[in-house]
Formats: sequence, C-alpha cells, structure tokens
Amino acid sequence: MTADPLNVIRGLIERRSERVSIARDAVNVPMIHHLCDAVGDRDPRCLDREVARAAGYPDVIAPASSLQVWNMANPGEARTASAVEAAYAALADGGYSAVVAVNCDQEYDRALVPGDLLTAHERIESVAGPKRTGLGEGFFLTTVTRYTDQHGEQVGTMRFRTLWYRPVPQADRTEDR
Repeated sequence: MTADPLNVIRGLIERRSERVSIARDAVNVPMIHHLCDAVGDRDPRCLDREVARAAGYPDVIAPASSLQVWNMANPGEARTASAVEAAYAALADGGYSAVVAVNCDQEYDRALVPGDLLTAHERIESVAGPKRTGLGEGFFLTTVTRYTDQHGEQVGTMRFRTLWYRPVPQADRTEDR
C-alpha cells in the first residue's frame, strides 16, 4: 500500500533537507547573448560591455529572468536523492502523477556576471491538499531555491509552485460556459 503523500511530504519539510546542484557552466557572454535573443531582451547592459561598465558592472550582465537557467538539470546527469525528489516520488506513487506549474516568483539580490558559477539549494517550503481542481484532485507543492555564487554569496531566490494531480478522465470533465 502506498503511503499518504501528505504525511510523507510533511515529514520531508520537517527535515529541512536541500537538493544542491552546481551549474555545469559558469555564466558566460555567448550564453547571455543567446538568452537575450531568445527572450527579446535588448537591455544594453546585457549586450554592451562599455554600457555595463559605465553602469558599474565589471562586464555585461545576464538578464535577471535567466536566474534559473544556469542550474537547469543536465538530462544525462544522475540525480542525488533529496527531499524534493522524494516528495515528487511520493506524489507520483500516490497516483498524483500529472504535474503543471502554477506560479514562479523570483527575487534578485544582484546581477549575474560572466564567471559566476551558481549553486542551487532547493528545499520544500509547503504542501497543501488534497484540493479539487478543474484538472482533478491534487496537491500544491511549493519549493524554494536559493542561488549562491562561487563565493557562497546569495544572488537570488525562486519560489516555484506546482500542482500534482490525478487527471480527470476526459468524459468526466465539465466545461465552464
């Protein structure tokens, strides 16, 4: 019999353990330019060294919205066991296998510059549910990721909320009119 996901996750929250990942690449100018192109960011501090230096930076800066990009998981990389991974597994094992992002809030402590090597420290902040939603019954799981640079100084945080749910069969769905 599968354990109750809510009890499992509450126990994981109490442990306050983190999943830590170190970026495989440092922040770098070519990627900053690619990111700016991808999101249409034309901030001259991201594109022109002289403008960035005149603004007090040592080099161009990365778009603030790229904070998470530098630590995104390498698909081929083995993941270590963590409270976050255990929470995901508990939800999936409990039948809440479908997931959708609900919201993401980021706070920036300073601009990222070439050479910064980020480490992400992710932990579970909260769980709520089960709740009935239009997608099906599910749990809202909130994680908080704290990003630090190569010196251990915090550069930003991200709060990410997902809904893990049991999908409602198409035939049972009601549409809002």
